[in-house]
Amino acid sequence: MMGAPALAPPVRESGGRIRQENEAQILRAAEHVFARAGFAGATMADIALQAGMPKSNLHYYFRTKQALYRAVLAHTLQLWLSETDIISADHAPRVALEQYIRAKMRLSASHPDASRVFANELLHGAPEIGGVLREALRELVTRKAMVIRSWIEDGQMARVDPYHLFFTIWAATQTYADFDAQVCAVLGVSQLDTEDFERATEHLVALLLRGCGLDQKASLA
Repeated sequence: MMGAPALAPPVRESGGRIRQENEAQILRAAEHVFARAGFAGATMADIALQAGMPKSNLHYYFRTKQALYRAVLAHTLQLWLSETDIISADHAPRVALEQYIRAKMRLSASHPDASRVFANELLHGAPEIGGVLREALRELVTRKAMVIRSWIEDGQMARVDPYHLFFTIWAATQTYADFDAQVCAVLGVSQLDTEDFERATEHLVALLLRGCGLDQKASLA
């Protein structure tokens, strides 16, 4: 799995646990504000208020709103992509894909605002992260697609398009964060709880593995 995407990093110094905790607190606050107001509508004052710290402290860690926004995108992409480590020749396809799907669902449950910020960036043409998508992300997915193709050629799973398999997994898992209002409306609940996510996860695992010919009842194509 690749490391942090090549976005402009926040201001750094040799710091320790307190700095890391403060940056994590700021990123979560920024996710919340950006997810609701968008980049244009968000202000550093709103983010500082959400983070529970003076705006001057916020500027100490992130000099500009754009730097903070790019840090949120980079952090989100790093979280998502680190989970692809399991997709390797050292693992069986069923184990690797199941763990990857489950990990993506856990991230949708634990970081819904981050997912919404990222989705909004893509809906606007990815002006801040487009280069990373075309270079680092493309390179990573191409490498993982080669692993999936090797599983297919070895007869370990059905013949699926590796790239579109990734698109399907991303769409299916991230919808529970990005479009939770729609999901909640149809399910008749005010918000998704742990049980809802568990039920959705089991459904997606079964559905996607079956499509890949990886459940016991499916035959490899």
